[in-house]
Amino acid sequence: METDTQSTENSAKQRSDYVIRIFDNPQEIAPEAWDGLLAQQDAPSPFMQHAYLAALHSSGSATPNTGWSPHFVTLWLGKTLAAACPLYFKVHSYGEYVFDWAWAKAYADHGLNYYPKAVSAVPFTPVPGSRLLASSSDARLALLNACVELCQSQQLSSLHLLFTSSADRAACDSMGLLQRQTVQFHWNNSGFINFEEFLASLNQEKRKKIKQERRRVADAGVTFRNLQGAQIQNQDWDFFYQCYERTYLEHGNAPYLTREFFAHMQRDMPDNWLLCIAERHLRPVACSLIAVQGLGTPQAVAYGRYWGALERVDCLHFEACYYQPLTWCIEHGVGRFEGGAQGEHKMARALMPVTTYSAHWLAHPAFSDAVARFLAQETSGVDGYLEHLAERTPYRATTKG
Repeated sequence: METDTQSTENSAKQRSDYVIRIFDNPQEIAPEAWDGLLAQQDAPSPFMQHAYLAALHSSGSATPNTGWSPHFVTLWLGKTLAAACPLYFKVHSYGEYVFDWAWAKAYADHGLNYYPKAVSAVPFTPVPGSRLLASSSDARLALLNACVELCQSQQLSSLHLLFTSSADRAACDSMGLLQRQTVQFHWNNSGFINFEEFLASLNQEKRKKIKQERRRVADAGVTFRNLQGAQIQNQDWDFFYQCYERTYLEHGNAPYLTREFFAHMQRDMPDNWLLCIAERHLRPVACSLIAVQGLGTPQAVAYGRYWGALERVDCLHFEACYYQPLTWCIEHGVGRFEGGAQGEHKMARALMPVTTYSAHWLAHPAFSDAVARFLAQETSGVDGYLEHLAERTPYRATTKG
């Protein structure tokens, strides 16, 4: 392991004109270099910003102690960062949302080790976006090749790129990685003037259902305060974390993200957050946290992230996680709202199915062949599932959605 004043390097060898450097701490990479590269990609997201990834590390949320050992792969042309990706060595499959437990079991059944493996992803964040940040398609291929070679040199079982972009998929295809499809549910703003016009675009059954759900929340005496950016004060973040932590503990798990992580978000990325706080009798009882990007531009996107409640109120989850964010998106001209992983029930709230992708390299030839056969069958099933969902659209036949 070579060391210099900038980083710990596992490799500093040449491929063409690129120097490969691998960092075990994202904070050792210059933020302006990373974010400048991110801005050039086909699908940038706030979750790939340097501040976000560095906060995961410095807050203790995604570190070797939690099973996420960073090995950020970078390619350099002189002093210029030409390509980079977040890469983690992992000894479990938690926090990924592309499930490979069956693959791990198959390895174990044959006396082989599936862990450690390598994952290129944003920890705990099932949001599609660019993973292989590169200044050119050639640099992207060189970066992917460097990741595979690193896995081979470390005798890892596999490499997984999760929730990839179109450019990522093209690079993975050219190198023969296996492609996998999953389904999420996203809402698109068709230029709605207000929430009422959005409701009018839905069929009668869905309009009636949404109105009933919203009425139940209002009749329970619940109102909302929606705070964005610097409007979110320390006490609001504290209340959010209380709700967030309680949600995880109620399911028997410790939360993935620490309170310190959200302190970093308040300090370093305040404009990327919207907090919807539900109040009852002037007391906060629930909230949802939404990430936002590109506010004020035609490319603005909002991402549903976290929710929690201290009191049980019928339909409060739907109001906090869908109807309040959608209303806010319409009022602020946000073009898309991504509802997160899974959740066919989201279609009743007009979040429509979209295909998301991951790419996989397995070192063991026989297992790679077996996974390829599995994925062929799974992809056929996903295609059929999407066709089935398309027949259940919540929109009217003549909707503008």
